[in-house]
Amino acid sequence: MRTTAGIPVARRVGGFVYAIRNIVNEARKVEASGRKVRYLNIGDPITFGFKTPPHLIEAVQRAMRDGHNGYAPSVGILPAREAVAGELSRRGMPASPDRVIITSGTSEGIELTLTALAEGGDEVLVPAPTYPLYTAVLAKIGARPAFYRTDPSRGWLPDVDHIRSLITPATRALVVIDPNNPTGATYPGDVRRALIDLADTHNIPLLADEVYGDLAYAGPVPPIASLAPDAPIISFSSLSKAYLAPGWRAGWMAVGRTDRLDDVLAGVKKLADGRLCSTAPMEYAIPAALNGDRSHEAGFRAALAERAALTVSRLNAIPGMHTVAPSAAFYAMPHVSLPAGVTDEDYVLALLRETGILCVHGSGFATRPEDGFFRVVFLAPPEELAGIYDDIAAFTGDFLARGGSAAS
Repeated sequence: MRTTAGIPVARRVGGFVYAIRNIVNEARKVEASGRKVRYLNIGDPITFGFKTPPHLIEAVQRAMRDGHNGYAPSVGILPAREAVAGELSRRGMPASPDRVIITSGTSEGIELTLTALAEGGDEVLVPAPTYPLYTAVLAKIGARPAFYRTDPSRGWLPDVDHIRSLITPATRALVVIDPNNPTGATYPGDVRRALIDLADTHNIPLLADEVYGDLAYAGPVPPIASLAPDAPIISFSSLSKAYLAPGWRAGWMAVGRTDRLDDVLAGVKKLADGRLCSTAPMEYAIPAALNGDRSHEAGFRAALAERAALTVSRLNAIPGMHTVAPSAAFYAMPHVSLPAGVTDEDYVLALLRETGILCVHGSGFATRPEDGFFRVVFLAPPEELAGIYDDIAAFTGDFLARGGSAAS
């Protein structure tokens, strides 16, 4: 007898949620109804007209023409690892190529590291709001996030005392995203030192997500390990954001020089062997990026600062809305004062259906649904953003006036 029953999937898939992408399903429905959707959900500069520097494209083309189209070493080609080690060392984090692994974007480095560190029942300290990859990967490996507070009234800075209170024997790592996605915050030296001290004292790895390190409006942010090179710190970054090549998936991780991390490094390398390698031709762009012309970065930072100022001024002018000014990257995390019983997802979905503007609800980044946060990506040209913010203002006024109910 042949059965037509659906084939079940593993239970862990139910906990794997990635709101930035998942909400696109709703946008497709809106587009199918004939309305144009303006996508402010994914931080992809290429989508909004920014261009990958030509010398990076030339480096990849040359690699392909020269026959570098087979498998690379699982840890990455030596010139790329040397370039990463040199870059970090110049910025104050002493690094050697043998402690660098080239990965398929920062995301793969994070997944490899969490998989090497944590298992069922373990906990990882994660900021709230957070980048949802962390919670998704933890769900996949059966570990749990322990969310620590970041405070919007203090520029979204971490609450160090709250982090300290969450540390238990089950704690396996502390995640620090600085500059931050989704808030656009950067952390001052005293906060960074306090975070390092927690990791160092409790002997837990600090996972430093530093992919936006070159995109602080005041200039590049040094790696957090520059403050304490012998602390147990693992740094992650990539070409995706500051070098305008997100689709290349050319990333890296660098494991701090302390021998406390030797077993972690060995575990990550073992896992990296199992996935063979990252995309080989793109690895050749890493030396070109880190050792070559960076003149595009100043213009990119200036463009982002202009868009950030516009975003803050326009959204803060909307009654019932407040936005903390970002100091890096291309994200803001506005707050809207929602009526009782209304969630951030209610607001975001109504905004999408009534205006075609797609943002991501704050609870997709681990804020509370009733708190009314949502994330805006402000990469669009300023004149386009101005029109979008006009529409958000009109929609928000109507939405709050009708108590958060759907338009009739």
